[in-house]
Amino acid sequence: MVNRKELHPESSPRAAYGARLRRLREKRGWTQDDVADQLSYSSQHMSAIETAYKPPTLIFSRKIDVIFGLVGTDDSFETEWHAMRQRSLLEGFPEYVVYEAKAAELRLFMLGIIPGLLQTPAYANAVAAEDVRRGTVTPEQAEERVSFLAERQAALVRPRPPTIIAVMDESCIRRPVGGPEVMDAQLARLIEFAELPNTVLQIVPFSVGERRPFDLPLNILTMPDRSLMAYAESALRGHLERESSFVVPLLASYHQLQAEALSQAASVAMIEQARKGTP
Repeated sequence: MVNRKELHPESSPRAAYGARLRRLREKRGWTQDDVADQLSYSSQHMSAIETAYKPPTLIFSRKIDVIFGLVGTDDSFETEWHAMRQRSLLEGFPEYVVYEAKAAELRLFMLGIIPGLLQTPAYANAVAAEDVRRGTVTPEQAEERVSFLAERQAALVRPRPPTIIAVMDESCIRRPVGGPEVMDAQLARLIEFAELPNTVLQIVPFSVGERRPFDLPLNILTMPDRSLMAYAESALRGHLERESSFVVPLLASYHQLQAEALSQAASVAMIEQARKGTP
């Protein structure tokens, strides 16, 4: 076959996914065009998935399962997709994201970096590229993280969006990421976020000092039934807490944090000053 690329399924989970897809397709005697037509994708997209040039999505995996009769089985491509994602994400995070997409209210706290749900694509790519440079993730894992972040952001755009309260340490807007243009666009995105009807944005200034109650990133979810969950993470792992008796004290501390933080108007003013390069 002309231009047929040799696959190396042992090289990465994405390559294994693509090789398996090609194997099942050829076993049926189907061309990439045949499968692409059934899925409403282009043959170029099919080729990119099979050769591991592009990561598969959850929607793509579910469509593949339908045409190959694998829906609901242990061998489904959806199952393989979830396994791939969990390899590139912190422990506990995939489970958290399921609840995040259903939450009625999200309370976020972040230090040193803009919260993922508020990141622009360029900012997210700059963070991921640095992780690759340090060798903490592979280029493939970095790409999967950025893709997954975009899906998380899209999941919150719905007819009845959740209330999102984002409290950030001042370091988040002072730390330059990706160069001046990337940082300026990211700060502009924060200002746009603050203008939405379902959001609150507050900055915790450095002057708060030891009164800041949290030293690690923290997300608190209020679910539609008013139950509470909390997700916190270190550099190596994340932990999802579903026991309300443990979450309620965290929520109380979060309220204290908001009391110490700047108002939204003052926070936006600080962000505008940061865009101008003034302290």
